[in-house]
Amino acid sequence: MDELWQGLVRAVQLIVSFDPEVVEIARRSLAISVASCGIVTLISVPLGSLIHLSHFRGKRGLVSVIQTLFSVPTVVIGLLVFMLFSRAGPLGELNIMFTPTVMIIGQVILIMPLMLGLVISALSGVDKAIPETAISLGASRFQTVVITLKEARHAVMAAVIMGFGRALSEVGLALMVGGNIKGFTRILTTAISLETSKGDIELALALGIILLLIALAVNIILHRLQQR
Repeated sequence: MDELWQGLVRAVQLIVSFDPEVVEIARRSLAISVASCGIVTLISVPLGSLIHLSHFRGKRGLVSVIQTLFSVPTVVIGLLVFMLFSRAGPLGELNIMFTPTVMIIGQVILIMPLMLGLVISALSGVDKAIPETAISLGASRFQTVVITLKEARHAVMAAVIMGFGRALSEVGLALMVGGNIKGFTRILTTAISLETSKGDIELALALGIILLLIALAVNIILHRLQQR
């Protein structure tokens, strides 16, 4: 028990003193997650709006497939990305394996179904009379989408935050395609796994506390948006 307490105290000291290694890992983890979440937002919001407002055969089946992919294991996505970008893969010539770039690509694939499905669900909660009224008043398709998104903005933002949280907390994909290289691809989750296996509990605890604080902040924001 004393060792655990000492480790916790040392972990807090590492955070308070802005230990360079801790700061570097946290900054890289946030940068990769923010980049992947931003890319997915730019894709999922217009695509989700298009799917929601369009009427075509197989729409329900498509939405069901998207929702099924919510729980796809990160290691499965990691294996897919590894096969695509490894030297023997079809995109191996890009030579981006074990770089932050391929980690971002992997996270984009991972959180795309989640954010896309949540955006569609958010738009489904908007009163159908709103887009119908906009169309009857002469609004273009683009204007109708904008009006609908404004009505569902809090739910859409919640979808973005959940996507960011999933990207930040994943570990399997990052290990498989990033390689956990110190000073280059090491992020919070992979560093915690490595330091724990090495027995460096202080650093692992420090990184774990940072990850929990970020997760807490995300949940607080999400809760406030849901209240609205």
